[in-house]
Amino acid sequence: MRVVIAIASAGRPAVLGQTVRYMAGTLIPAADEILVCTPNKEDAADLPDLPNLRAMVGPRGSCAQRNELLKAATSADLVIFFDDDFYPARDFVERTVALFRSRNDVAVATGNVLLDGIHGPGVTPDEAKAFLAEVPPQPHAIGDTYNAYGCNMVVRMDLIRAHGLSFDERLPLYAWLEDLDLSRQLARHGRSVRCTDMVGVHLGVKTGRSPGRRLGYSQIANPWYLVRKGTMSPSKAWSHVSRNVLANLAGAVKGDALVDRRGRLSGNIGAIVDILRGRSSPDRVLSFQDPKANGTVSGTGGTSAKQQGS
Repeated sequence: MRVVIAIASAGRPAVLGQTVRYMAGTLIPAADEILVCTPNKEDAADLPDLPNLRAMVGPRGSCAQRNELLKAATSADLVIFFDDDFYPARDFVERTVALFRSRNDVAVATGNVLLDGIHGPGVTPDEAKAFLAEVPPQPHAIGDTYNAYGCNMVVRMDLIRAHGLSFDERLPLYAWLEDLDLSRQLARHGRSVRCTDMVGVHLGVKTGRSPGRRLGYSQIANPWYLVRKGTMSPSKAWSHVSRNVLANLAGAVKGDALVDRRGRLSGNIGAIVDILRGRSSPDRVLSFQDPKANGTVSGTGGTSAKQQGS
């Protein structure tokens, strides 16, 4: 199987460069190619010079950039989408190939995130490397999951090509729940699974993510849109929305030093008002102005984190 690693990034060239260097020096076997898409050349300025690395410039936004990566992976059998702050274990590619070779019914897969900095202050690269060096091999088991976690998401390219599947570019910028949407599209043609021995660490770098109000709006507007589209069940959408609103409300009251909970809560309320007025749309966040914005897409943040109201 020909395996391509695909990374969409923006606004944090040092993080991207560190991650690609780690993958290039650690993964055994290496991927056949590493593809990187950024909205401008400056965001890829710290990339190493590698023979199997190809960097490209694409439209800003997680979905748009990831679609450019899909188009570029012309000869790939499998594409592994990693966030620019995800550190896979050295055998991640090997375990991935073994899974897809042994299970022709798997359409999309996600691994086992043993340490996720998205739930706290974050994990440093040195901490991630030390953790992965000490962690024992995990037992192999696969189980069905509603969707892959976008920070480590493997798609079978024959299904992508045969059915013309792609990330939904109506989910702009940080593209909240784009991993869920594509997973459910693929799940119509095979299984969506989680594999326990495909392991890694998600640093959860805080810079380069959507500012509070924009993200809060997407936490409501995007599930509403996906329910109407038919790729998200109403019960799953309610679970997402309720957890995030409660987390933002609690954080706004307590004063969360790591997350702009007040901004997110403001965005939540704005999206609910728009739904009631019949004018809700994911792309309304493009009109929001936020002086704190320092980037729009560096990684999806992952649905698993989102399900827990992070």
